Amino acid sequence: MQPDHELILTRVIDAPVSAVWRCWAEPELKKQWFCPRPWTTPVIEEDFRTGGESFILMQGPEGEEFPNHGVFLEVLPQKRIVITDAFVTAWVPSKKPFMTAVTTFEEEDGKTRYTARALHWTAEDRKTHEEMGFHEGWGMAASQMEDVAKSL
Repeated sequence: MQPDHELILTRVIDAPVSAVWRCWAEPELKKQWFCPRPWTTPVIEEDFRTGGESFILMQGPEGEEFPNHGVFLEVLPQKRIVITDAFVTAWVPSKKPFMTAVTTFEEEDGKTRYTARALHWTAEDRKTHEEMGFHEGWGMAASQMEDVAKSL
């Protein structure tokens, strides 16, 4: 991957991999953390398996909606998730692919080394994502996820 196409967030989450994984795998848990507040995710419909479809509706405080369709390219339990918006329902190409996300979970002394990589199709898409607040937004979501994982 070209560095000018990639954004990375790495955190050590103070919860075991099994709990962090549940935050990704269980829609009711995922709704609690997936986007930075005050945004919410009122709808998460996922076939959480390699080849499965994903639909997440993010909703802003003013009622604005941001629908996210994608396909899981890889789901390795408690290890790795790869999802892309390049495809939507049944491998139909999307109109404008933006990124592929690679998320890894590694055990580290009872905690989880959590790495989220956003791989963009173009350097311009990467720049746009960074300007949208990638580091702040994904960082806030990771902190919210940690709170949920610690409660399990």
